[in-house]
Amino acid sequence: MIFLFLAGLAFLPHLGVENDEALFGIAIFKPLTCYALQIGHVQVPLMIMSYLGTLKAWIYRPIFNVFGVGVLALRVPALLAGTASVWLFFLLLRRVAGERAALIGSSLLAVDSEYLLTVCFDWGPVALQHLLLIGGMLLLTEFYQRRGSLALAGGFFLFGLALWDKALAVWMLSGIGVAAMVCCPRQILAVVTRRRVVICVLAFALGASPLIVYNADSYHATGQLPTFAGNVRWDTRDIPNKLRILASTARGQGLINWMFYQDWQTLKPHAPQGVWENASARISALAGRSRQQLLLYAFLLAVLLAPLARGDALRIILFAIVTLAVAWCQMAVTANAGGSVHHVILLWPLPQAVVAVSFAAASRRLGRAGIPAVAAATMAMVVSGALVINEHYFVMVRNGGAPMWTDAIFKLSRYLKSAPSRNLYCLDWGIVDSLRVLNRGALAFSGVDPIGKPNLSPADRALVKSMISDPRSTFVAHTAPFEFFHRNGELLEFAAQSGYERHMTTVIPDGWGRPVYEVYHFVAKESAVAR
Repeated sequence: MIFLFLAGLAFLPHLGVENDEALFGIAIFKPLTCYALQIGHVQVPLMIMSYLGTLKAWIYRPIFNVFGVGVLALRVPALLAGTASVWLFFLLLRRVAGERAALIGSSLLAVDSEYLLTVCFDWGPVALQHLLLIGGMLLLTEFYQRRGSLALAGGFFLFGLALWDKALAVWMLSGIGVAAMVCCPRQILAVVTRRRVVICVLAFALGASPLIVYNADSYHATGQLPTFAGNVRWDTRDIPNKLRILASTARGQGLINWMFYQDWQTLKPHAPQGVWENASARISALAGRSRQQLLLYAFLLAVLLAPLARGDALRIILFAIVTLAVAWCQMAVTANAGGSVHHVILLWPLPQAVVAVSFAAASRRLGRAGIPAVAAATMAMVVSGALVINEHYFVMVRNGGAPMWTDAIFKLSRYLKSAPSRNLYCLDWGIVDSLRVLNRGALAFSGVDPIGKPNLSPADRALVKSMISDPRSTFVAHTAPFEFFHRNGELLEFAAQSGYERHMTTVIPDGWGRPVYEVYHFVAKESAVAR
């Protein structure tokens, strides 16, 4: 747990603020574009998107008020949530499977590179998902063992909060529900009463109430439930790719070729500076640039060893496997979801639970040799995970973040703060939300422009013409190699047809000299000739 937190602190200052990492800022800073409930003269933000709630924004608003906005204020709370999840996972495993399994499982989770990076930068977002789901399972375990109604209510309340935080929590919640019915039907029936059912329903509904209010309000206005209508679509064509991402995430390889630049993409890699970077470089060289942890192979071995477990241990293994299967199958067939590390990581820490409980049970079959054997196996897995984390760190400080994680966003933010514009247009994905948070909503973003539509209507063309002809307008775009949706060229072409040309204000590079952003405005061609 301590290792995870310290490793996260080492990572967090080096990458720029990714757009989705800052997305919750639309519920805190202007322009507010989220769904909000009007209570008197106060707007209470409830939903950012049809499947993404504002729980994170509610948590971060007082944090920003006290500590200001910056990398530490943005990332340390998410890292703390991820660290707390490891501790809760330890407590959960200790309750259901014993000390040995708890030590194995929490150690594996703490050195998992994909878990560390996804909670540290939390662009999924996933940090609260882990905290709420593990916390909910721990409270329900407490209820089963001691029959306390408060623990029962608390567990379902946390599950409801998880669903509000991100409706994709339904993957794991449905998996937990199916697994409970398959693996523990007698245990569940033994504790079910009418009063307890009412407690579960009310507590869950209370936690998920903002999501319920949002869908009820939308249904009243449109006749549709947007969380379901906008997100429940099936597509099986991407299953092979999603299976590949599942395996690469388990091996710890899902982010290193996506989150960071590689040597072949960097003309002038940075030499290591200071004790930690030099130590990381030496470890990377000694380990042969290790990029694969052993979790996938440990999981497969744990499944093979599962028959050696008995009683509660075997039931826990089956429970975790059924939950994983149900949750991942939903990821596999859901259109436009489940195909990225930040989706797959929602399955964690159940793979570690399977390994921990299975290995602990198998070690008991070995008698006196069991503890040394399982300790050696655990140490091998921990070392492999730590080496992959080190490799991520080495590559990050050497080559920098990929376009979505570029540190150039900090330079762009400072530049726009010092050169304010009354009408600021961001022409590509990945810019607005990061700048909104870094500048606390102080930048004068203008409304969404129609550039990028397949056909511009006369009204659209008039709107774009007013944008480019206004001398107060400033445009921010990615340079050509860094574009996501290639809208910059469309605007330049339209401007040329309308008698305007671009006047470049500045180009913003990243820390490695790569030109990432361009800031410009338009002038009439006649004015340009006159100058």
